[in-house]
Amino acid sequence: MTTEPWVSVEDVAKHLGVARDSVYRWIEGRGLPAHKIGRLWKFKLSEVDEWVRAGGADAGDEAEVKK
Repeated sequence: MTTEPWVSVEDVAKHLGVARDSVYRWIEGRGLPAHKIGRLWKFKLSEVDEWVRAGGADAGDEAEVKK
């Protein structure tokens, strides 16, 4: 069994199709599951996907999505 890798803010933004600033706002204001390692935020994509499915990114965020 392989271990899921930790990913960066840039990776999460790309995975979700949003700006990096949105990821930082979601960490602070909406409880996006993130772990601070030193000065860097790291994520497990499975936790991020679960947060999205639970409605963590809902309500008015359509304007933040990159086209």
